[in-house]
Amino acid sequence: MSIGWSLERGATVVPGGVRFSVWAPAVERVRVSIRRGDGASEHELDAVGGGTWETTVETAGAGTRYRFLLDDGPGLPDPCSRFQPEGVHGPSEVVDPAAHEWRDGGWSGIEMADYIIYELHVGTFTEAGTFDAAIEKLPVLKELGVTAIELMPVAEFPGSRNWGYDGVDLYAPHSAYGGPAGLRRLVDAAHGNGLAVILDVVYNHFGPEGNYLPQFGPYLTEYYRTPWGPAVNYDGAHSDAVRRFVVDNALYWLTEYHIDGLRLDAVHGIYDFGARHVLEELTDEVHTQGRHLGRRIKVIAESDLNDPRLIRPAERGGFGMDAQWADDLHHALHATLTGEGSGYYEDFQSGVSDIATALADRFIYAGRYSSHRRRRHGAPATDVPADRFVVCLQNHDQVGNRAAGERISMLVPFERQKLGAALYLLSPYVPMLFMGEEWGETNPFQYFVSHTDPELVEAVRQGRRREFEAFGWGDDVPDPQSEETFRRSRVWWGRAAEPGHAELRALYRDMLHLRGAERAFRPGDARVRVTHDAGRGWIMLELVPSVADAMLVIFNLSDETRDVPLAGSVGSRWSLVLSTADLRYERREERRSSAFAHHSLAPDERRRVPQHGHEAGRVLTVPPSSAAVWRRERI
Repeated sequence: MSIGWSLERGATVVPGGVRFSVWAPAVERVRVSIRRGDGASEHELDAVGGGTWETTVETAGAGTRYRFLLDDGPGLPDPCSRFQPEGVHGPSEVVDPAAHEWRDGGWSGIEMADYIIYELHVGTFTEAGTFDAAIEKLPVLKELGVTAIELMPVAEFPGSRNWGYDGVDLYAPHSAYGGPAGLRRLVDAAHGNGLAVILDVVYNHFGPEGNYLPQFGPYLTEYYRTPWGPAVNYDGAHSDAVRRFVVDNALYWLTEYHIDGLRLDAVHGIYDFGARHVLEELTDEVHTQGRHLGRRIKVIAESDLNDPRLIRPAERGGFGMDAQWADDLHHALHATLTGEGSGYYEDFQSGVSDIATALADRFIYAGRYSSHRRRRHGAPATDVPADRFVVCLQNHDQVGNRAAGERISMLVPFERQKLGAALYLLSPYVPMLFMGEEWGETNPFQYFVSHTDPELVEAVRQGRRREFEAFGWGDDVPDPQSEETFRRSRVWWGRAAEPGHAELRALYRDMLHLRGAERAFRPGDARVRVTHDAGRGWIMLELVPSVADAMLVIFNLSDETRDVPLAGSVGSRWSLVLSTADLRYERREERRSSAFAHHSLAPDERRRVPQHGHEAGRVLTVPPSSAAVWRRERI
């Protein structure tokens, strides 16, 4: 059966050998040096037009290792290498994608509104840190209520320890994780467990070590600068081939690896002033290939722009992407729960009002003035369906970009952990958990690398220290190069069953199962009304679907019990479904520091959550720092 698109560059197994193809527009000669077993040989490539060189080598096959030689230069890894078994500086290896026998023939993906995403870093998700080890946890995530896993970038990076954003071989699943075969097994197993797979990809920059692309062609431009160095050349001379390289990479993951969605890193760092933006081109081709394959494929942007054009359809002048990370809700939650106000959190000091705005309007900054940016920021997005927004309480950025990588479990008391979870898991948007969050993991997630260039290692260390010295850290910032920093960042699965953690996981499970069972919580399926009282610290979220029961969620962010007035039709009756203050979600073992003691609640106070309430000038009572969910009964 035809798969529609296929990768034309790189090393492709064909009848009678392997076809080698590479784009190198400024050279006069290209050879491929191959190694198979004890034998080695060199073969000339022919210029076929457009800067592309090709040849077929009959003696090559799957497992052959090879390098390209440009003019009289040294051997280089293939820009489209499918596998780098010896790392970013080693030879590439021929991979036959047809060798894997897929078992997911009945899988067609899921709709964006049904995504409950679990972000994980393969290297720290398990003790072994491999694709195969992650497979063992898939049934546990399914039971939790997750519907999709999101893998932080897996493209080959220097060494064995890295977040993945220093990738340089965009087509090669990392060798330390298990390479191409391991990733295929993970995706196949995820689909077998009813879980979609999103892959984080980086198209705004390349890593600083092992990036040989500039020796092949003008993949980078100095015309624009990103926080990570020169920008990718999307609109300059020879940019057509660079755009093809990136778009093909997106199509490669969903075709050869059956990936269900791509999360595009920091699209605000992608500069393209051509008539058709590369993000629109990529999204259109991904959707076209998804239709050809008979699968729902999603494109999700990480964006700092608060620009709804990314997720508006093309017919309305948008790029047609399926969703974007909506960080405003996270920032408002974090600032309110922790009391922090430095950096970009200075823009989110309105507490309850900011959270209510995010729940109602998608963006808090939709054209309003930002003190942190010293300008107006964003544009209104209330016309865009709610299932186009991914929200979270924690993610790799918001945890790992702290000096010590502290999770929310180390920053706020237990009741406010539960309240924070409810505020986004029961929101009108698509929720995303960060690995270990569901049991209140206390191990940090810190920034780590394993570069081999000593000068680069020292530059990274010093840069990290400078970044946080204004906050009083200086030399206390964990050493990114240290293996201990990496080990410290692993989640500990045994903690999930411990007192004080098992109760939190039970709450997460119950909220996710409630979300999956009640149509009102499916993003875009309900009319949403948000009311709040900033002075008394509560928010009321009413979700009214057209064909199911209405749900009411009240969040009490104050340190006192609140009686929240109900408004609406006389005679409606509300029944309690879930309360974060329920005794079954209370810690059985006291682990709070004395600084958190004033937040603790007496058991009799938790039992004050009423089982029923009426609309007609009546009220619902909610304990401090808690959330409660009611269902409207039909009477």
